[in-house]
Amino acid sequence: MAGAAALAVLRAAARECQLAAPSFTDEQAAQGLAVTDELRARFLPPDLATAAQASSPLLQLPAELLSVILSNLDACDLARLAATGRLLCRDAPTPPPPPRAIGPVETELRRRAEACGLDAGSSLPEGATSWVERLLKRECRDAQRRQTPLAAGHEHSIFVDKGGRLLTCGRDLDSTRLLGHALDPAADPTLCREIGPPTPVPSMQGRHIVSVATSNEHCLALSVEGEVYSWGVGDGGALGHGDDGDRIVPSRIASLSRIERIAAGRNCTSAAVDEKGQLFTWGLVSFVDQGEDENGEIEGFLGPTGLGYELDSETFFQPTPKWVEALSQDRVVGIALGYGFTLAVTDGGAVFSFGFCLEGGLGHGLSTSEVLPRHIQALAQTGRRFVAVAAGSCHALALTEEGELYGWGDEGANGHGREERTPQRVAALIGHRVKLMTAQDSAACAVTEKRELFTWGDVSPEHGNLGHDGSQATPKRVPGLSKVEVAAVAIGGMYTLAADADGVVWALGRHVALGLDTSITVASDPVRTPTPIPMLRVRVLNSP
Repeated sequence: MAGAAALAVLRAAARECQLAAPSFTDEQAAQGLAVTDELRARFLPPDLATAAQASSPLLQLPAELLSVILSNLDACDLARLAATGRLLCRDAPTPPPPPRAIGPVETELRRRAEACGLDAGSSLPEGATSWVERLLKRECRDAQRRQTPLAAGHEHSIFVDKGGRLLTCGRDLDSTRLLGHALDPAADPTLCREIGPPTPVPSMQGRHIVSVATSNEHCLALSVEGEVYSWGVGDGGALGHGDDGDRIVPSRIASLSRIERIAAGRNCTSAAVDEKGQLFTWGLVSFVDQGEDENGEIEGFLGPTGLGYELDSETFFQPTPKWVEALSQDRVVGIALGYGFTLAVTDGGAVFSFGFCLEGGLGHGLSTSEVLPRHIQALAQTGRRFVAVAAGSCHALALTEEGELYGWGDEGANGHGREERTPQRVAALIGHRVKLMTAQDSAACAVTEKRELFTWGDVSPEHGNLGHDGSQATPKRVPGLSKVEVAAVAIGGMYTLAADADGVVWALGRHVALGLDTSITVASDPVRTPTPIPMLRVRVLNSP
């Protein structure tokens, strides 16, 4: 009975302190925390009490030194540290009105957000219970967007291994030169060459790469310092060096610095976003799709390529990166380049599209092109906050903060199995929380929170790159990867690459760009069962 009476007194005192907490001074708040820690240590079993005190040496350090330590930790390590002790986190489930005690981890997360020009906010959104959890999720999402360790092209692949090295493999034609390796002086330049296993690009040794992107014509690589390198076909100024010349080996784009995201699009366009959220684009100004009519005459159509700004009629390409001023009031956090059009998602959760409109790919319900960025109203009307975008030839995808996937454009790969000129939620993935997705050509894929890989698209049966028999109109899980936890993925027109949580890359589809031993299969046959690429480990971000 004495214990019950004492516990009742303690509960009453706790309620009284809770009511008075908003008026506590910093000193009183510190005293209150000390009392609760002492009580907690008395009631906890000895082993748990010892674990609870494990972080106390850090808290005994001067605040300036503790700040330096925390600033050198990535989001995953910060999450682990916050989980080791309440004093480091110091984040009440429902924060009282200001003043509110803020722990070192939250302080560091807010400092990083401010350094990137982000508004961390003063109140939690509805449903959120922890500032540390929310800020960590935001930072992890940004890190995921910054780090793309693999990219799939037409007949070539690009990788970033765990050490930050740039590697390529596949087939290099005389008209493309996408492998990034210098030509052998003794080799016949008119012949194609192949690199079997993923091989480090010699000229990039010593540079730490974090992200790669590729189209069927050119490639981009982003270093940890925020420098961008390009190589391949320079038509339309797609390489950003001020001319339309090709580059066999990666060359740094001098006018870009402190870049965090890159994208390479078909039809010779490129894009980059810097740490302030400013979008830069360059490449071919006008989209041209030519063919022959029944009489053998050349016919085609002309439109803007998705650079996001107007240029005079005498200008045919933008050879260096140019700021998209129309988005100056928004902080861009995600980009995707389709076949002649661009998608951009802002920190506020809005999605913009611009460029040439094919099969409703811009998402505005019309077939008209857009020179300047235009807010996709159908997505805004959902009331959702969007965090990522992806684009293929004539289809597009957008992902909400809650993991809901929306698709529109050409019926072959928008996820609906029918043409949609405005964004609609992908029904086949309702009930699955999507964490990341990507698209290219006429194919697309998504990875769920459970790290399951779903693919869909309109592909040739002989390619085998979806993991299913031929085309797949709506998302379907890849059965061959049912036991693999997918952490990163890249999809091309003829093959798919999926990295697991350990960085092992599983290849599926046409053999020439997969980096597999030729003893496994011949180049003319597709790999229909996902197969790990030997001796390769890419750098993947594992969320805490």
